[in-house]
Amino acid sequence: MKNIILALGITIALFSCKNNKKPNSKLHVVTTTTMITDLVSNIGGDLIEIQGLMGSGVDPHLYKASEGDVAKLSNADIIFYNGLHLEGKLVEVFEKMKTQKTVAISDALDQSTLIGSEYFASNYDPHIWFNIDYWKQATQFVVKTLSEAIPEQKDVFQTNGQSYISQLEVLKAKLISTIETLPKEKRILVTAHDAFNYFGKSFDFEVVGLQGLSTATEAGVQDVQNLAAFIIEHQVKAIFVESSVPRRTIEALQAAVQSKGHQVGIGGTLYSDALGDRGTREGTYIGMFEYNVSTIVKALQ
Repeated sequence: MKNIILALGITIALFSCKNNKKPNSKLHVVTTTTMITDLVSNIGGDLIEIQGLMGSGVDPHLYKASEGDVAKLSNADIIFYNGLHLEGKLVEVFEKMKTQKTVAISDALDQSTLIGSEYFASNYDPHIWFNIDYWKQATQFVVKTLSEAIPEQKDVFQTNGQSYISQLEVLKAKLISTIETLPKEKRILVTAHDAFNYFGKSFDFEVVGLQGLSTATEAGVQDVQNLAAFIIEHQVKAIFVESSVPRRTIEALQAAVQSKGHQVGIGGTLYSDALGDRGTREGTYIGMFEYNVSTIVKALQ
């Protein structure tokens, strides 16, 4: 009931809010996940004022709009979110706002190319940022959206977008070079939940998540035992914690493997549903991806 009241409150606030935007003032943008915040910041630069709802270590699957978010959403000129039901608890809010100013990054993509999922209402895996080519398409989509909002700054947004796409192309080449040092038979990535399927498809990794695609789904004892058997059978050297998922999930899996007389290490913490701390290299999309791949390859060598 509280969530329904909050959603209605947000809707009322949005539709009752008058547009007091002054000429030449910055575009007020609100974003959900840290990946989207970083993307839009790279395109908008100094021409936008951006507020991200979620910070480092925040799980978007479980995030709920707080009363403090109401003002941010109601005052926004544009709201960028992932879509595909990634922000599960915010879906009702965004659906009520759909006709106003919400923009789903996933709308940039051809859904026929997405990885299917029976666990999400959208029927697609929402972790699209782990496909760099998708993120390039998302960049172009953001450029188009901001250019329509401030037509007189179209050239700036396009220049910023082209620059960022070039950086993403360099990133992809660098990651491929690093991954090629890891033998194919060792490219098995075991994590807390299935956030890395697009990564696996892009870079030829077998990806196995203990909790499935959403952290809202709890792993049962049988899930742990089955994955422990898989790790032993395939001689997986290391498994990985995720920054937005409790460490105990992977520690339970490690203990299950050890109880069978085998050893598996924890290879480190990967950034999955959120970037690192703001102001750090891992707090950017590019830095996060470089860190993740370096950590994975080093642990599995």
